[in-house]
Amino acid sequence: MISVFDGHNDTLLRFAMQTASTPEALFEKGDGKGHFDLPRARAGGFAGGMFAVFPPPRDMPDMSRSMNGAAYDMPLPPPLPHHGAGDWTARMVAILLRLERAFPNDLAICRSAPDIRAAMASHKIAAVLHIEGAEAIDRDLMMLDVLHAVGLRSLGLVWSRPNIFAHGVPFRFPSSPDTGDGLTEAGRDLVRGCNQRRILLDLSHLNEKGFWDVAALTDAPLVATHSNVHALCPSARNLTDKQLDAIAESKGVVGLNFATCFLRPDGQMRADTSLDDMVRHLDALLERLGEDGVAFGSDFDGAIVPAEVGSVAGLPNLLDRMRQAGYSEALLAKIAHGNWLSLLERSWA
Repeated sequence: MISVFDGHNDTLLRFAMQTASTPEALFEKGDGKGHFDLPRARAGGFAGGMFAVFPPPRDMPDMSRSMNGAAYDMPLPPPLPHHGAGDWTARMVAILLRLERAFPNDLAICRSAPDIRAAMASHKIAAVLHIEGAEAIDRDLMMLDVLHAVGLRSLGLVWSRPNIFAHGVPFRFPSSPDTGDGLTEAGRDLVRGCNQRRILLDLSHLNEKGFWDVAALTDAPLVATHSNVHALCPSARNLTDKQLDAIAESKGVVGLNFATCFLRPDGQMRADTSLDDMVRHLDALLERLGEDGVAFGSDFDGAIVPAEVGSVAGLPNLLDRMRQAGYSEALLAKIAHGNWLSLLERSWA
């Protein structure tokens, strides 16, 4: 079975919001819900990935209901207060630390590419701490140092809603990603701070002006951990050909987002989405980025994914469909894990 290192999941938020069971129990045995737990990860060949810390809105919109019309523009929640984001961030970071402590033979928090390779060689899930939406980070970046010391190695400045650093792209279809202003001065400082600490910058959820602002500032490869191709699905969340070309020029990586609303030509959030739609996006990403620039960024536990995948246990179904489409075993291994490991080695060096 081919091992998969995945660019994005929201499992820590699901665990943090579940009150009927502990995170340790949810990880070890699951509860029949969501997309991720240890048994299903083992069944699907999941070897590791970026575990997102996403401070949720006070009122999370019902995306499955809002994103099913011929066109939509889902209202974004208001900005999240710094103190509330900090509480949620601390809670999710603590969950990942506790999982590592409770299951030392099954999960390791990884702070370097050699850590990831060692965890995978020991058949441990290689977990990289990622921030999705930097509301918990202060203007002076003191919290960035704290989180980096704990293990933060990947950061997305925004989750769609605006914050003091940047403006997120809305859940709008059809739409260009050019939807507003770019980075603030605080955002520029955060980009420089991440470069200094060798924290990967994730461009997913960032609007187009913000994308180009980061591209002009950063000294690292451009990365979108969970985004798709705008030419195939004209969602504001997807990347234009010009953006993809810039990522390719920087020798960066894009992780295919499994969320059906960013895969389907009609932009709808529906589980009855064909794996062929996923392969079409992979083909298009390969054409723009080359074999070294394409990976997976599933968005497990953060979106509706195609029913033929269903959960982390269904990753082999996608790989089989890619084989049927003519993908070689060597290319499958690159997309499944090799390209992320290479990218992280270069970004964190």
